[in-house]
Amino acid sequence: MSVTHVAVVTAADSGIGKQCALMLAEQGFDIGITWHSDEKGAQDTARQVQAFGRRAETIQLDLSQLPEGVQAIQTLISRFGRIDVLVNNAGAMSKAPFLEVTFEDWRSIFTVDVDGAFLCSQIAARQMVAQGQGGRIINITSVHEYTPLPEASAYTAAKHALGGLTQSMALELVDHNILVNAVAPGAIATPMNNMRDDDAKPGSMPNIPLARPGTTKEIASMVAWLCSEHASYTTGQSFIIDGGFMLANPQFKPKA
Repeated sequence: MSVTHVAVVTAADSGIGKQCALMLAEQGFDIGITWHSDEKGAQDTARQVQAFGRRAETIQLDLSQLPEGVQAIQTLISRFGRIDVLVNNAGAMSKAPFLEVTFEDWRSIFTVDVDGAFLCSQIAARQMVAQGQGGRIINITSVHEYTPLPEASAYTAAKHALGGLTQSMALELVDHNILVNAVAPGAIATPMNNMRDDDAKPGSMPNIPLARPGTTKEIASMVAWLCSEHASYTTGQSFIIDGGFMLANPQFKPKA
C-alpha cells in the first residue's frame, strides 16, 4: 500500500503560500494549510487543493504567540498522521528608520520570522526523524537575506538569520535524509505588495533588469522542485528568484 505524502504550508491563504500549496497538491501531496487572519482565503486554497483530488486541512497559526501558537503544526501532523514537507512561508515585516525602531517592534519581527520558523521546523523535523523516511523543509526568505531593505533593519536581520538557520538545519538533519533549503524572492506580485499575478506585466518595474515583478508561480515552482525527487542532491542552499533585482538593488539611490 503506497503512502500519501503530506506537505504543510504556512500562510497558504494567499500569495506565495497559496501557490506553493496548489503546486504541491498537483504534485501529489495532501496539504496542511495555515492561516493567520484570512480564514476565507485558506478555505479557498483548500477547495482548490481538493479539486486536484488531494486532502486539505486548515488551521489558524499565530506565530506572534509563541511557543503556544506553533502547536497548530502538531495538530496538523496529528490529523494527517505524518509530515513529509514543511514550507515556512509565514512572515511579518515592518519599516522604520534604524534610530526609531523600538525593541518591541524588533522582537515582534524576529518572533514571527525566525522564532516561528525555528519552532515549526523543529516540530516537523522531529516527526520526520520518527518516520524514518526523510523529508524536506523549505524556508521562504527574501532577497533581503542578502541585501538590506532600507529602513527595515529588523526584517533584514531576521531574513539573514533565517538564511543561517537554513544552513545549520541542513547540516544537522542531513543524516536523517531531511533536506533543508531556502527560496529568496525578489519583488513578487502578491497581496502583501498590493498586486496580483496579472500585475506582473513587462515594463511595469523598469528599475529591475527583467522590468517586471515576479509571479507567485515563479516562486512556487522552485519550492515544488525542491520537494521533488529531482532535488535529492540539494541541501543547505538559498535560491534567489528576483528578475535581476540583486544585480541592481534599485531600493538604494546613489548619494549625491
